[in-house]
Amino acid sequence: MATVWTYDYACSLHEEWTFLLRSRWTKVKCLYIIARNVPFVLLTTDLYVYFAPNENPDKCLMLINSYSFFSLISVSCSECIFVLRTCALWNNDRFVLAALLSASLAFSVASIAIALTTITASYVTTSAIPGITGCYRTSSSVQLFMPFLLLFVFELGLVSLTLIRAIQSWRTVNGPLYTILVKHNIFYYACGLFLAAVNALMCMLFSQYAYHSVFEDLQFFILAILATRMHLHLWRIDQHMHGSAIMLISMSDMLHAGGTV
Repeated sequence: MATVWTYDYACSLHEEWTFLLRSRWTKVKCLYIIARNVPFVLLTTDLYVYFAPNENPDKCLMLINSYSFFSLISVSCSECIFVLRTCALWNNDRFVLAALLSASLAFSVASIAIALTTITASYVTTSAIPGITGCYRTSSSVQLFMPFLLLFVFELGLVSLTLIRAIQSWRTVNGPLYTILVKHNIFYYACGLFLAAVNALMCMLFSQYAYHSVFEDLQFFILAILATRMHLHLWRIDQHMHGSAIMLISMSDMLHAGGTV
């Protein structure tokens, strides 16, 4: 995952800096910056937790708590970007906005509560690599299963809202930005639903946290990559449309001036 994330960051570095320097400051831009950079903290913490020799249970617990905290921030920012996109599809309808904010708050509170109860203990164990010890947490499969079930239900509601709005407006709205919003939302939620289902299944099949932690990390990083990449693409299309509009206005002004000379 470290290689994939570093490669993705390097490939989009120029476009990303252009976006950060030229775009105006909005709440989505703040969410973008957090969602883009928190995975670096997750990677560092993850590698240190699993591969750095550590025989202090208190330190293990602190590291695992930190990782859980930052992973929740990463997922929340990625989801918030697409919650705002879903609201945009509904023209910021007050009822839809209130429902999404309530669902988001309930999901966040429940996830925090479950995270605090699942980290019941940490212990030092030898990893699969000989001679390297790392911190692993012990929790029941049900406790590890619940956050992904909540995320699955939350994203199922979001993709349902997107599909309902797309069906209602497919004949009346024909803008490229609207089409991109719908496609991005559906693809993002489909990936989120699939990864949440995989993680929930892994929690039920394997009791050892080390086995399904790989898929847990995969979900966090894939959601962050999709959210930031799709926002960059949407911003680029918006800039292109504005640039084309300005060019057309300039050409019309030139033609009008030429006709009146």
